[in-house]
Formats: sequence, C-alpha cells, structure tokens
Amino acid sequence: MNGVVVITGISAAGKSTVAQALAERLPRSAHVRGDAFRRMVVSGRADMTPELTDEAVRQLHLRQRIAANTADLYFDAEFTAIVQDVILGRDLERFTKLVRTRPLYVIVLTPEPAEVARREQARAKSGYAGGWTIAQLDASLRRETPRLGLWLDNSRQSVEETVTEIISRASEAIIG
Repeated sequence: MNGVVVITGISAAGKSTVAQALAERLPRSAHVRGDAFRRMVVSGRADMTPELTDEAVRQLHLRQRIAANTADLYFDAEFTAIVQDVILGRDLERFTKLVRTRPLYVIVLTPEPAEVARREQARAKSGYAGGWTIAQLDASLRRETPRLGLWLDNSRQSVEETVTEIISRASEAIIG
C-alpha cells in the first residue's frame, strides 16, 4: 500500500490499534492520529457531543483539514500516511476530497455494537464520555456514512487478521 490510508469507524472499533499495526507492517509509514490535533487545542476546545454546536463542528473540520494536510506532507516525503480518526456521515466524503494524494484507501471498521461495548469496557480511555452512546454512533455509521472504500467487520478478528485482510483487499479500498 502506497499513498494515504484512512481508517475510520466508531469509538472502540479498533482504529488506533489497527492503524498502528498496519503502519508497522509497511516499509515507510506514518500514523496520523486525528485525535492528537483535537488535544492540541488547550483553551477554548469544543468537543463533539450529540448536541452539535457550530463551534464543535468548526473545530472538527479544522482537525480534519490538518490531518489531511499532514497525510499529504508525509506522502510527499515518500511515506504511506495512515490517518486514523472517527470520520462519519457526510464528513467521510468531505475528508476524501481534502486529501489530494492518490491512491487514497478508505477502510471503515464496523464491529458489531456488542463487540464495541466489550472493547470499550476493556480499555483505559473512554470514547463515550461526551454523551454519545454506542448505538447512536453505530447508527450514524451504518445509516449516514457513504459506502466508500472497504467496510470490514472486525468483530471476530485479531488485529493481525484485520491488517492482513486490509492488505490483501487493498484494491477494494481505493477511491478516487
């Protein structure tokens, strides 16, 4: 895989772990963590909650522009950039247009909600502290997110199995 890879899905879908493992399997790669750009806002941060505020959406779109530009810069320096973030609904198509690098691979991790709940309980951080429920985000993913790239149910796969499937089915993930 050479280009930019976008790995998305709801919180606790396995994005961070899969993106890191994929980056480790490629010869020259960079793991671009979208959430790192959110955390850089020290004062005045507006987090995404079910009551979407204009400021939260503005900051989300800023974070996505920064991630897309960062991915392009890594690609220009001859790295495969793997962007990992929660990018749902119309934002997924919008994000793919922000990234200028081609090929562009989109991987959407879609574990079953029960598996997401199990993973959420097992991890130290919480992806559901802002008022979102697993059911809300899962519904947004499945009903509002355009079917771009490779959608992969990784409920019963190990991280290595997921990465192997992503690599073997990479051609299905290419968009644009």
